[in-house]
Amino acid sequence: MATAMGATVTVGLVFGGCSGEHEVSIRSAQAIARALASGTNMAKYRVLPVYIGKDGVWQAGPEAAAVLAAGVPPQNAASTTSSTATPRLRLPQFEQVDAIDIWFPVLHGPNGEDGTVQGLFTLMQQPFVGSGVLGSAVGMDKIAMKMAFAQAGLPQVKYLAVSRDEVWSNPCIFPKLCDRIEAELGYPCFVKPANLGSSVGIAKATTRKELEAALDSAASYDRRIIVETGVTAREVECAILGNGSPRASVPGEITFQSDFYDYDTKYTSGQSQHTIPAQVPEEVAQRIQTMAVTAFQAVDAAGIARVDFFYVEATGEVLINEINTLPGFTATSMYPMMWEASGVSFAELVDRLIELGFEHTGTVDPKG
Repeated sequence: MATAMGATVTVGLVFGGCSGEHEVSIRSAQAIARALASGTNMAKYRVLPVYIGKDGVWQAGPEAAAVLAAGVPPQNAASTTSSTATPRLRLPQFEQVDAIDIWFPVLHGPNGEDGTVQGLFTLMQQPFVGSGVLGSAVGMDKIAMKMAFAQAGLPQVKYLAVSRDEVWSNPCIFPKLCDRIEAELGYPCFVKPANLGSSVGIAKATTRKELEAALDSAASYDRRIIVETGVTAREVECAILGNGSPRASVPGEITFQSDFYDYDTKYTSGQSQHTIPAQVPEEVAQRIQTMAVTAFQAVDAAGIARVDFFYVEATGEVLINEINTLPGFTATSMYPMMWEASGVSFAELVDRLIELGFEHTGTVDPKG
């Protein structure tokens, strides 16, 4: 590892991964790679792309660089399978890993922002950008997250935690579960797998039949499920940057025509509109910023996060929805846009995130 003052920092940019957000991860990594190769960052950083295929194989060097340049998975990705002779832990060559000064995971969803890869970097005793194992895991599991928010006194929509066993139970238990959801939450309600990111597997239920189908679908994704009451509100987000003394960006608002902010709406250009700063009263904006910092600290996040809220304009209520500890960096991603509107350019943002990664892990930045 380089240690000289002013030395170039080698950033292991990890992208792809074994989740449904594989393609989005590649697009986020492209944007970060461009930022690290622009302006003053060009002299500070050297990017080593590390691509994790859908089959879990890690690749560094020319293979990973080719995927990053193309912006899409290799055409033969679906046909690659692991043989019995392949080691269970399939990392790049050790000499390539040893050259990395800090890891920048751009892995959305399971096996990327849930603490698993963060645990690997921790075991390797290498610094990385973003939250550690605890912050990532709590931020990923919607049930644990909401329990942490409740403990911190943050107002939320009503919700119920449900297990797969309750859904896929005998015919006597499942109807009682639906009865309880109808009595406590009513319609409309939203059914979500607890551990999938970017609105994957989420369904809106307005009838008993839709509720039963939504629960069955969510149970196919995760053994932990959360059901939330629907609320008529504006969706406002806030970006966080920092470690022990985190900063909040100006809030931004998302509007869309679909029933809710689902995966396709989030990542398809033209399907949603962003207003930054959000057109809300100054007192509401300040409340959102304060609550975002509280949420960040409640889950023990670090470096980076986007916090999502419901603003009930009719009553003036602000309800926290969720925190995302590894938000997207694509052209339609709110996190970098909110910081741009707050006076922090994309290139400055990734530079600061790397500095925060060294700081959070107690490692000296080799560039000095």
